[in-house]
Amino acid sequence: MTSTNTKPSIAPPASGPSKSAHKKSSLQQKPRLGWGKLCLTMLIPFFLVTVMGLAYLGAFHQPAPHNLEVAIVGDTAATKVFAQSLKDEAGDSLSVRTIATPDAARALVADREVAAAFSMEKSSATLFISSAASETNAGITQKIFMPIAYAQHLPFQVEDVVPTGEHDNTGQGIFFLLVALSIGGYAGSVPLSGFMGKVKLPTRFVMAAASGAVVSTIALVISGPIYGVLTHSLADIWLISWLYTTAITTIGMGLHPILRHWTTATLTLCFVALNFTSSGGIFMPEVQPGLFAALNAFWNGAAWLHAVQTLTYFPSEGIGLDILKLALWLIAGIALMILTHAWSDRKTRLADEDAKISEVEQTIAA
Repeated sequence: MTSTNTKPSIAPPASGPSKSAHKKSSLQQKPRLGWGKLCLTMLIPFFLVTVMGLAYLGAFHQPAPHNLEVAIVGDTAATKVFAQSLKDEAGDSLSVRTIATPDAARALVADREVAAAFSMEKSSATLFISSAASETNAGITQKIFMPIAYAQHLPFQVEDVVPTGEHDNTGQGIFFLLVALSIGGYAGSVPLSGFMGKVKLPTRFVMAAASGAVVSTIALVISGPIYGVLTHSLADIWLISWLYTTAITTIGMGLHPILRHWTTATLTLCFVALNFTSSGGIFMPEVQPGLFAALNAFWNGAAWLHAVQTLTYFPSEGIGLDILKLALWLIAGIALMILTHAWSDRKTRLADEDAKISEVEQTIAA
């Protein structure tokens, strides 16, 4: 019997993954830093500082009157010559007219038809202004007419025809109420936008209206009973504030499906940078650059401020045009919500159809 010597086969010892494989695996597991996403996100604060700087400095850094309405009191030939010489010297800065009597001048100022009226008599000079209409315009007109009175060696006095309220001596309390309402309006749209996908369109409208009501109520309680900036017509002012705030909220909710994380930046541009600067709360349009003067004619903040000023200090004047502007902004917000809802629904439906087609194709291929 023959035997064969066979060497037992020795299996190579099991070994773990090579160092290079382990290194490669570690590199694959290491999370990416996401520098590109960070850079894109940082565009938002860079955008905000740019638009805020351009808007606020552009609107406020160098106020200068252009066609500022003033009146000279008197009906004599000397008065008319003085008015014409003032107009010639001022150029486009002033729009000068004459008015017969001091009482008629007071009425013009009280109706906000002129920023100031100047009366110069033998023994004194009087400037009729309204600090409630615009504290800054009152200051600008004093700088114009005070040197004229002093050049004639006349005592100069100021008569405030419609003064500001006892608890709002700068006249800017209403403007800061506008700031509070604006921030409440667009800040409220952010969480509501995140909840929109869970509810139907009519419920979204109810949420926006409810948010506007709460924001308006809080703001009016603070400005009315707590600080006394507003003392009457609170129900009317609440309704105007609700129109204003709800419009901003609906616009924010309407923009969110399209703009996503850029929504807040866009709302800040529209309702802070352009809104506060054109509202007339700091400087009236007749002393601002052309862009902000033009925005004052139709922007919602200007409409709200003019309406509330009228109700508070000039109750004999109408606010119908202001209400119309605010209502149109709200209609625009509602329309935007409807359009973006339809767009989102169509986008979702197309995505579902694509998914079904892909599923059928995979089944056939199998």
